[in-house]
Amino acid sequence: MKSKKLVAGFTVLAFSALVLGACSPDNNDSAASSSSSAKTEQTTASSSKEEAAKVIAGGEMKDGTYKLEEKNYSNGYRATFEITVKDGKITESKYDNVNEDGKSKTEDADYNKQMKDKAGISPEEFIPKFNEELVAAQDPSSMDVVTGATHSFESFQNYAQQLIQAAQAGNTDTIEIDNGATLKDGTYSLKEKNDKNGYHVDFSIVVKDGKITESNYDNLNADGKSKKDDADYEKNMKDKAGVGPKEYIEELNKNFLAAMGKEDGSPADMDVVTGATHSSHTFIIYAEQLINAAEKGDTTPIEIDNIVTE
Repeated sequence: MKSKKLVAGFTVLAFSALVLGACSPDNNDSAASSSSSAKTEQTTASSSKEEAAKVIAGGEMKDGTYKLEEKNYSNGYRATFEITVKDGKITESKYDNVNEDGKSKTEDADYNKQMKDKAGISPEEFIPKFNEELVAAQDPSSMDVVTGATHSFESFQNYAQQLIQAAQAGNTDTIEIDNGATLKDGTYSLKEKNDKNGYHVDFSIVVKDGKITESNYDNLNADGKSKKDDADYEKNMKDKAGVGPKEYIEELNKNFLAAMGKEDGSPADMDVVTGATHSSHTFIIYAEQLINAAEKGDTTPIEIDNIVTE
């Protein structure tokens, strides 16, 4: 199976997995649907924004201010993040990386120069861009990725998704991320509440001796049957995209375990399965959230009130 490395580019991620989901099911993972819904992943963010989609399932964000903070410093900085929701929309995004004195990484001239020289981008450029694009897109999954800031972008996506989940629940308690903590042994699970094209994500990881030993990501229908066993879906998607659920679901679980088996491993380092880009990025965001749960040792099942449109 072909796979490509998750290298950030000024590429529109036209998958719409989590929050304000797009009209097409998985773009390349939608072959079981009618041709009218089988849009390709070349759909641009701008065109998808212009097409008003009817919400058929999922919780609306409640007005308020929602906050998230990393507990620990990495290279002298930790993430702080706040969104404001008004009339059910994100009107303000304040993501930053601050040091112990509360000063932003965007103001660290040495850090900015070193990263610019090495990666071609600096915090003073990508941090404001993240905030602007979240407000514009209302959906972290449909934002543009910035070359050279892949890990920061994956972190931003994950945290934005968690804040949106808090806004759906109207929970204004500050979310604390125990970033970098040793993973606590246990089973951590996440499940989408609403079916899209007949399926929802069901994902769990097992941690033993501080390492992820099992990854059980799947797409299930209302009867608990896996998309891997849907012969029609498999054939239609494989004809269209060159890969089907039977292959890419297994590949995503395998790639995740391989990435996390490395020193300082991260889901951002895993390969994206060609032909299942949507599902690959959905997987990464949910994997990041499960890792955050394992860092805290919180085995409470996570329910995603994913918004589904038609």
